[in-house]
Amino acid sequence: MAELVYLRDVVTLSLDQERCAGCGLCVTVCPREVLRLEAGHCRVVDRDRCMECGACSRNCATGAITVRAGVGCATAVINATLGRQGSCCCASEGSS
Repeated sequence: MAELVYLRDVVTLSLDQERCAGCGLCVTVCPREVLRLEAGHCRVVDRDRCMECGACSRNCATGAITVRAGVGCATAVINATLGRQGSCCCASEGSS
């Protein structure tokens, strides 16, 4: 597979492997193949592929994965390009 880079060195993705239960749901929902399950725990394969959609963190029952809205958030980049004001897809509810 060719290298899929969204934006370099801006991702807020964080993984606490000690909290990871190894369910693999994050790997299943990640649209960019950023994560991999190895030896019963999640591992970040390539942080720069992450577009901060939040699918992994929203589906992590143990809270081992976090990602917050930042310059890499796909919705924020699209909205800014189109001149729109709006919240990011991965921003926590109630924030703007």
